[in-house]
Amino acid sequence: MNYKGITFINDFDVEELFSVHYFEYMSDFLFEGESHDFWEFLCVDRGEVEVTADSHCYTLKRGEIIFHKPNEFHGLRANGTVAPNLVVASFRCRSSAMSFFEGKILTIDEVERNLLASIIIEARNAFSSELDDPYLEELIRTPAYHMGSEQLIRLYIEQLLIHLYRRYTSSYGQDMIVQRTKLKNDTEIYERILAYLEENLSAHLTIEQICRANLIGRSQLQKLFREKNNCGVIDYFSRMKISAARQMIRNQNLNFTQIADQLGYTSIHYFSRQFKKITGMSPSEYASSIKLLSEAHKPLNTKRHHPVRNNQTPPKA
Repeated sequence: MNYKGITFINDFDVEELFSVHYFEYMSDFLFEGESHDFWEFLCVDRGEVEVTADSHCYTLKRGEIIFHKPNEFHGLRANGTVAPNLVVASFRCRSSAMSFFEGKILTIDEVERNLLASIIIEARNAFSSELDDPYLEELIRTPAYHMGSEQLIRLYIEQLLIHLYRRYTSSYGQDMIVQRTKLKNDTEIYERILAYLEENLSAHLTIEQICRANLIGRSQLQKLFREKNNCGVIDYFSRMKISAARQMIRNQNLNFTQIADQLGYTSIHYFSRQFKKITGMSPSEYASSIKLLSEAHKPLNTKRHHPVRNNQTPPKA
C-alpha cells in the first residue's frame, strides 16, 4: 500500500514566547505604555483596569480580554479603588487568522479561564523568572527541566485562540464541544488541586491560598469538591491529613506530637480533636485498636490518600 501523509494546517501557529505574567497590581498602579512587534493579550482576573490601545481607551472588567496587535502602543492604569489581578502573555504569531482579534474586547468562558490557568502553571514549571514582574524583558529557563512545559504553553495559547475564534464566529456544535471540554478540564483541575493538597500536607492552607495557587475561583473550587466528594475542600484536606496521620501511626516511627508537627497542626490537642472528629477515635485509641491492625496490611495508594471517584466521599475510619 502506498500511504500518503498530510501536513497539518495550523490556523494559529505560535512561534515565540516573550512573556507570561500573572500580576497582582496595587490599586494605583500605572504603566505608561510600550509597543513591540509581536502580539500581547491581557485578561482581567480580578477588579478592573483602564487600557489604552493607540488612541483608544477602554475599561476592562473581570473576565474580559484584549489583544494588542504588533506595533500597537498600549498601556494600563488601575482604577485607584480595586487592586486588579491580570494575566498577560506576549507571543509571535504571524497567522492571518490573528486579524480576528484586532480591536476587540472579548469575554472568556470557563474553558478559556482554565486554559489561562494552565498557561500560568506551566510557565511556573518552565521558567525561573518571576511571573509578577511587569518589567521583565526575558524569560529564564529553570535549571530543572520539566518535560513538555514549553510545548504545552504554546499548545494552550493556540487552543485559547482557536476556542475564542470558534466561539465568537460560529455556534454550530459549540455547546457539545464546550460541555465535553468542561468535563475534561474539571477533571484536570481537580487532579491538579489534589496534587497541590498532597504536596502541602504539612501546611495550614486556607481556601484563599488554594484558589491563588491554582488560579481558580472560590465558588468554582467549592462546587467542584462538593460535586466530587460531597464536602468542601478544607474538609477534604483535613481528611487527607488524618489519613496520613493514620499511616504514620501504623508505621510506628513517630510519636503523636511529632506526627502533629509534621502535619502542620498548631498543637497536639487540636490534632487529637480533629483525629477523633474524623475517625471516631483518639490517636491513642486508634493506635491500640484492631482497626489499626487491619489497616496495616492494606496495600498503599502512593498517589492519593483518598482515591475518590464517582462522587464518593473519602472513606472514614
